[in-house]
Amino acid sequence: MMLSKFTQDTVLLTVVYFLSSFNSVFAECTREGLVAAANSYVAAFSAGKFDKLKVASSNFTYQENNKAADIKRGVLSQSHNISLNRSTADTVACASYTMIISLASSSNSKPYVTATQIRHPADGDTSIITSIDTIAATTGSLFFNAPKTLGYIQKENWAIIDTVADRPSRELLKKVGDAYLDMWTDAKAADSIPWGTDCERVEGSQYTRPCGGQLPRGGSAKRNGNRRYVIDEVTGSVDVLCSFDALGNMPDSHEIGVEGAKVKYVHTITV
Repeated sequence: MMLSKFTQDTVLLTVVYFLSSFNSVFAECTREGLVAAANSYVAAFSAGKFDKLKVASSNFTYQENNKAADIKRGVLSQSHNISLNRSTADTVACASYTMIISLASSSNSKPYVTATQIRHPADGDTSIITSIDTIAATTGSLFFNAPKTLGYIQKENWAIIDTVADRPSRELLKKVGDAYLDMWTDAKAADSIPWGTDCERVEGSQYTRPCGGQLPRGGSAKRNGNRRYVIDEVTGSVDVLCSFDALGNMPDSHEIGVEGAKVKYVHTITV
């Protein structure tokens, strides 16, 4: 059956309209958008003005130290003297990870080292934040000493890995992140991790180099659970927020950096 010219044009316009509408609904989750959202969080953290964040009008969640919390009373309710911040982006999960080190100041007597994962809608719209999930360590937290931590971490290099072939795969990064957290319950986990000879580990403010020695090899009955991931192949980073159940249900962040297929950096933030 032959369609009239008018009918053909109508069908074509309908298809074009449908495709344009489809693309607008399912926007691409871009690295630039994720980093921009993370930067807006850093600005809100610095100013103590959470109301400037563009959060979802419904079903927005805020969590602090593994517990649902009121964003109006959390770490974002006070201004902070930020000495260092760094963010990574996961375009697959449409999420970002941000580490912040803030020292005590006249406006806030408490220093902080925080690990935050920010998530966005499944449609890829990075202008909207659906959840903020923060591990916030301060005075009294495990091995806490913000100035000392800053001294170690500001010397590190987490630059973008320019050559795509040199970037670790998403699968490798997740495997390394899981294996590290499994060391307390799996005696073989430590040996499955590709340690770099010059790997550096900063646990709170405790520094170890190389970080492939003196590792746990099982012994705990309870697996570190409630794991949430942000994986960034472009910088070779995986961050896992979790409940460190192997040692007693402690809110925790482990970020691991992989360079040349070997573990280069390990950061832990534990409350």
